[in-house]
Amino acid sequence: MSARIAFVVLFLLTTSVALAETPVEAARALVARYHEDQANIDRARDLLETALAKDRQVDTMIMLSYVQFLWGDLRARNDDEKLAAYDRGRQLGERAVELAPKNPEAHVWYGINTARYGQTRGIMRSLFLLPTVQREIDTILSLDPKNTRGHSLAGNVYMTLPRVAGGDMARAEEHFKKGLAIDPHVTVLRVDLARLYIATGRYAEARQELTRVLEERAPRIVADWTVRDAPRARALLDSIKDKR
Repeated sequence: MSARIAFVVLFLLTTSVALAETPVEAARALVARYHEDQANIDRARDLLETALAKDRQVDTMIMLSYVQFLWGDLRARNDDEKLAAYDRGRQLGERAVELAPKNPEAHVWYGINTARYGQTRGIMRSLFLLPTVQREIDTILSLDPKNTRGHSLAGNVYMTLPRVAGGDMARAEEHFKKGLAIDPHVTVLRVDLARLYIATGRYAEARQELTRVLEERAPRIVADWTVRDAPRARALLDSIKDKR
């Protein structure tokens, strides 16, 4: 092989390696298409667990924490499997927060998995987790005031908690609306705002938000809109069809 050919081969190999997807990028691409095949969530989880076993990178922990949340929500077959997934997610999130305390996404998935774990376990049995969730919300929105997931988490916490434990519908509504002002294409925020309107008897406003979800042509997360948000919007609309 001539020196020139050897150089070209080396250049192509080096370029190929440089352009190769990282495990985090590959996992992100998989979960972006989970509406086509929900087993993509399993594949992403396995890929990230393998990568994490070799090299404990913070970005891998954060992405795996997100995938564990998805797995708990969409792939778990019972509450035990849900709790295991969310617990793994919050452990990963907590470790990522320790290693990268200024990374808002580490706080996002630590907070969301902790909240989901508590919700699945039972809110009144899990109030001891509330200070952690509240701290993570405060940290997320301090680091990144425009973080829509942070506003979504805050809104859901205030909407779900009983009033005696800190529940506050007005604050929940404020967070959902702030999130939508930042990005009106985050359809889960619109579904949750509609849920709040239904809970407070504001059916016309709920219908307006749910209709906007169904008519959305550029959802921020296509997979979530396809699998979760649009079906929930249809079901909620049907549930209030006779309400005035």
